[in-house]
Amino acid sequence: MEINGIGALVTGGASGLGRASAERLARLGAKVTIVDLPTSRGEEVAREIGGGVQFVAADITDAAAMQAAVDAAIAQAPLRAVVHCAGRGHTMRVIDREGNPGSLEHFEGVIRTNLIGSFNVLRLAAAAMARNEPLDGDRGVVIMTASVAAYEGQIGQIPYASSKAGIVGMTIVAARDLASKAIRVCTIAPGLFDTPLLARLSEEVKASLAKSVPHPPRLGTPAEYALMATQIIENPLLNGETIRLDGALRMAPR
Repeated sequence: MEINGIGALVTGGASGLGRASAERLARLGAKVTIVDLPTSRGEEVAREIGGGVQFVAADITDAAAMQAAVDAAIAQAPLRAVVHCAGRGHTMRVIDREGNPGSLEHFEGVIRTNLIGSFNVLRLAAAAMARNEPLDGDRGVVIMTASVAAYEGQIGQIPYASSKAGIVGMTIVAARDLASKAIRVCTIAPGLFDTPLLARLSEEVKASLAKSVPHPPRLGTPAEYALMATQIIENPLLNGETIRLDGALRMAPR
């Protein structure tokens, strides 16, 4: 699908992978709507990117707020592409060091944001895209974000890995479900990326993580994620696939 002129919505667009995706889509001529939390820098980031990028504050798990964001995107141009980057993590074990069971509240919170939030974005975007006339054979493309943790979750990542594995499982089903509407669905599973999620780590720790990547032996950049997202949009045969973007990394247990 040709990106120039299409309407695109990017969740988690105020920072990291989402911001890089919004920047690249805007540079390629898309009319971009950034969605992020009201507490984010979304308004400021939209101004910094320029090119008519707009910001809509919304929690991805809130049906009404996300519908409003989709409607705002449609008001600019028919919604053809969604890059869904919003998510969260929480470190916990099944039982803690004292033998107490892990927090069900924390587990549910991550599942709600990462998995239920992804389905909320997917369903609302797909309903909007289904009303489009086909463009280059597609009515729309939805790109979700998983993680290599979906396959090799480390100790302490049980809620995060579970939520991301759910997104991987959702991908082929959604692609098959929406094929009759000419809507494609793919997922990117990033490895170790230099995003705000890693910003709290020391440079020494980040350097050690980078060395664990076979090739190239470094952290991925948000721009490389954004490049993959736009390549998915442009390539009509990419559908139902989860693409690992990880430099051949396979995570160790800890």
